[in-house]
Amino acid sequence: MRVAVMSVGSHGDVAPFTGLGHGLAQAGHDVTLVTHARFAPLAAAAGIGFHALPVDPYAELHSAHGRALHDCATGAGKLLKLVSLARRLLAEMADDLLQAAQSHDLLLLSGSLGPLGHTIAEGLGLPSRGVYLQPLSATGEFPPPVVGTRSCGTTGNRLAGRAVSAAVESVFADTARDLRSRLGLPRLSSQAARRARERQNWPIHHGFSSLVVPRPHDWRTGLSISGYWWPYVPPQPLPSLLTDFLAAGAPPVFVGLGSATVPDPERLSRAVVRALRRAGLRGVIQRGWGGLHAEDDDMLTIDDVPHSTLFPKMAAVIHHAGAGTTAAGLRAGVPAVPVPIQFDAAFWARRLTSLGVAPGPVPLRGFASAALTDALRKVTTDPSYRQRAEHLAGRLRAEDGTRPVLAAVNRIAAGERA
Repeated sequence: MRVAVMSVGSHGDVAPFTGLGHGLAQAGHDVTLVTHARFAPLAAAAGIGFHALPVDPYAELHSAHGRALHDCATGAGKLLKLVSLARRLLAEMADDLLQAAQSHDLLLLSGSLGPLGHTIAEGLGLPSRGVYLQPLSATGEFPPPVVGTRSCGTTGNRLAGRAVSAAVESVFADTARDLRSRLGLPRLSSQAARRARERQNWPIHHGFSSLVVPRPHDWRTGLSISGYWWPYVPPQPLPSLLTDFLAAGAPPVFVGLGSATVPDPERLSRAVVRALRRAGLRGVIQRGWGGLHAEDDDMLTIDDVPHSTLFPKMAAVIHHAGAGTTAAGLRAGVPAVPVPIQFDAAFWARRLTSLGVAPGPVPLRGFASAALTDALRKVTTDPSYRQRAEHLAGRLRAEDGTRPVLAAVNRIAAGERA
């Protein structure tokens, strides 16, 4: 079966689908990753096809519109800014998404494209399923992850989840309306389209473990938690400079903010180095999209290195609590110090804390070097953090998140052949 896996966003929004796509391809399906051109090497390494989309997320985040996200004091404010930015970018990608879909038999759609991809699938008469990396559907059990708010109680959480869903749906409204007209579909508002998907129990697989986020009891039929889809990483040695640094002393602490950007990387880099040294720790600093750096005998700056290879060698990991980096740290069995920056980061930071593998978040807004020092001392001197992390990692490695998706794809393929 010709399967298109569609996602847009940063590296963390794309990399897990290389592992999922590789697994489907190994089972005999013809898989194409549909995403931004800068991620073509990820698909090539995984041995799957690639269809490029025109937008470069790195360039957009470093544009005036992207930098404006730093000026927002709340997750809700950033969400509104992102809605405006995403609405424009989706219109630029619509033709390429439609073109990619026309040569496939099944669409697997990430949360960043779900409503729009579903419209395309409906217009072309194709089956589709969601493959989401965050629990985006409203529930009373926790607040909507993308705004990073604290719990408002069962009713409040559910109402907030509905409100955020409405805001997210509005991102796709204009482009979906245009596509519906071009594809000969009846006019339908974004909210009516969402309700239709829910009535049909449109299936969504979630690429995280129920050990980390248990399935909410009030979720509708069709929403399932499959387990993590680990990024496909071909065997490769670490750079020699990094290997030499690791051998020169005690296990260091990893510091990385992934694809997140920060308003003053120089100041933040100095603060992080100060915290590491006060805690008596060495550091491996990943430059990332934010431009962190530090060079000295006890600090090493690196570019992209597979987390699956590097993290097991770390004493702890300081990260931005994105879904992908959070998963990588859990898989490696190392304790964490989350520094949540935006959107779903506060949600994952709270999950790490509740699982007992992190002492608590040190949010970037109002960041204090002393708070990071205290967190580092706790996480590296109290062995219970590592013990819990290693125990959870063993259970996560026993799961196969690709299997439920493959079973669904096989069922759809069998139905088509019949």
